[in-house]
Amino acid sequence: MYKLHRIKDIDIIGVQIDFGASQKGVAMGPLAIRYAGVREDLRRMGYTVRDKGDIIPPPDGMSLRHMIRYEQVNATNRQLYEAVFETLAENHFPLVLGGDHSIAAGSVSAVAKHYEPEGDIGIIWIDAHGDWNDDKSTLSGNMHGMPYSAVCGWGPASMVDFGQDPHYVPTAHCVQVGGHDFDEPEAARMKEAGMSVFPMGDIDRRGMYEVMKDAIRIAGEGTVGIHLSFDVDAITPEYAPGTGTPVPNGITAREAFLAVEMLADSGKLLSMDLVEVNPILDERNKTGQLASDLIQLALGKKFY
Repeated sequence: MYKLHRIKDIDIIGVQIDFGASQKGVAMGPLAIRYAGVREDLRRMGYTVRDKGDIIPPPDGMSLRHMIRYEQVNATNRQLYEAVFETLAENHFPLVLGGDHSIAAGSVSAVAKHYEPEGDIGIIWIDAHGDWNDDKSTLSGNMHGMPYSAVCGWGPASMVDFGQDPHYVPTAHCVQVGGHDFDEPEAARMKEAGMSVFPMGDIDRRGMYEVMKDAIRIAGEGTVGIHLSFDVDAITPEYAPGTGTPVPNGITAREAFLAVEMLADSGKLLSMDLVEVNPILDERNKTGQLASDLIQLALGKKFY
């Protein structure tokens, strides 16, 4: 079922949202990544790049104790779903710049639905956190901790159901890489769902190369391709200080580069999110530049 994906045309879609998180500032993440030159660098790599601008969330909306600002998050994801679905219908590659990680509910839903006639997609989720909570297991109520479970049918249905009859991604093809800050109920739910999880301990023992070989196999075999959702908080704060939920002792920048280089070499990449860059907390756009570098490497940039 697997086939090589030849990417020629890229659509950049920014999402200026931080309503899914407790820390303000990630709404400016798309600006920081653009400022680092991602559009120009992708064009120099030979891609045709169309910047579709940014989705702006509604300023007001309902909130629940266990799903904070859910109305704004869901309205934003509906807009993103439509934008990504349109991009895929034109045979362009959707590159989504966050914004907090709640946006993956919209982007992944669109990719899964678009490819439904061909089969299932796989997901590689590189993140310090599992993002596998729902409105019952969450400890904070922040919706950036729920999108991965939602796109697999284990999270709040409202995050992914926009009247399109969602196509949920089977957990057999879903991988979490680099996690080292899971909530206890969240971890229990991931185990119950049959997720493949490669936490920091696995990377320490086996190395990123072996972990990503397994991740690409699990997400890629028997699927039409892979969606990459990359949260910069997976990277240890020394390399990526500009993020709202930093966790010490994460992956190094070089390990992150290797992970996306291997995915690029696989030829299986269908779509990508790069999220949680917070310029307010950054040092001279260090994290914005790192995000731009990761995107370029995921899309085939070579050092030699």
